[in-house]
Amino acid sequence: MTQAEESRFSERAKELIQQLTLEEKVGMLHGAQLFCTAGVERLGIPPLHMSDGPMGVRNEICGDHWEPVGLPDDYVTYLPSNSAVAATWNRQLARDTGKVLGEEARGRGKDMILAPGINLKRSPLCGRNFEYMSEDPCLTRELAVPLIEGIQESDVSACVKHFAVNNQETERLQVDVKVSERALHELYLPAFRACAKVSYSMMSAYNRLAGEFCSQSKALLNDLLRRQWRYHGVVVSDWGAVHDTQLTAESGLDIEMSVTDNFDQYYLARPLCEAVRAGKVPEYLLDEKIERILVLMQKLHMLDGEERKPGCYDTAAHQLAALQTARESVVLLKNEDNLLPLPKKKLKKLLVIGDNAICAHAPGGGSAEIKALYEVTPLLGIKSVLGGNTEVRFARGYCPDTDGEQNCT
Repeated sequence: MTQAEESRFSERAKELIQQLTLEEKVGMLHGAQLFCTAGVERLGIPPLHMSDGPMGVRNEICGDHWEPVGLPDDYVTYLPSNSAVAATWNRQLARDTGKVLGEEARGRGKDMILAPGINLKRSPLCGRNFEYMSEDPCLTRELAVPLIEGIQESDVSACVKHFAVNNQETERLQVDVKVSERALHELYLPAFRACAKVSYSMMSAYNRLAGEFCSQSKALLNDLLRRQWRYHGVVVSDWGAVHDTQLTAESGLDIEMSVTDNFDQYYLARPLCEAVRAGKVPEYLLDEKIERILVLMQKLHMLDGEERKPGCYDTAAHQLAALQTARESVVLLKNEDNLLPLPKKKLKKLLVIGDNAICAHAPGGGSAEIKALYEVTPLLGIKSVLGGNTEVRFARGYCPDTDGEQNCT
């Protein structure tokens, strides 16, 4: 974006801010639904619609509770995980993956897709490692930037997460991360800094850093992100990561999202109105946040009346792009005696062992879950490739524990 465009967007945002009431400002700073903020209809300011989506746009969730809407119109392309994208070492495939994600988010009516995840892999016990790219900050940076650029081609904002040092799930809501300045700036921050140059938004982390919650950390969000890096994009909290009204209002965070349906009671909701009226929080801090949100909306052509890209989802071209990335992500480390590929014509019997051979993974994974119209399990894929001339047998090989019941076959 040129400096002239930035200036024009900023001026228009300030004009709109002058017309907003305190309540309208506050409504734009917190979730009015689980994945949506409030708009201001009288001024033509729409709500900001978000969705999870490292591996595809999440299935539609009810506005005030965590149940799927349940309609069959939200099936999307099942994209390779961020780990798989990184395993390609291919910037173009990363961009292509981002383009698919952006087009499908826009096709589903979303303004912001909560991706990519770029925290470094530091613990094998972190259950979200598949959402992140790598343990290497250079590889993460080189693949995350084109992925973001691909997303944002479709008038959709990427939202890089989780800023910062969110490298474990154990006690993730309150763990206090201790890290040296050298390790912080040489390992954990470089990818975020590179992404901050291109990404329209960023998500703050749950954890503490040096005693401060990341979502209200002045050292992280004000001094580093806003002043040193000169980041002017929107910062969104992870869902339920805000803990204090005044400290958060004074920080560089713009939008509070959470997991509960008491939207008016969020820290940046009614309590923020009360804090402003009581003189505890100056209203100009709200104006700074609103300005960043309105500038973002203009970048996405949400305010200017221009034709916005419509997007699309679950197309054959998208499935092909996902397949190409998946193919290049596979790394064969060893192939003794040229065992692979298996000789299809000579193969009479094949035994497939392991419960993952029959599991569909798209519906699982928390914030990475989606409804995939097209997912091939390993067993299905093997049988489809080999055809009827090979007898393919399956054995679980172990007893998966499902709600306390053990079933072995």
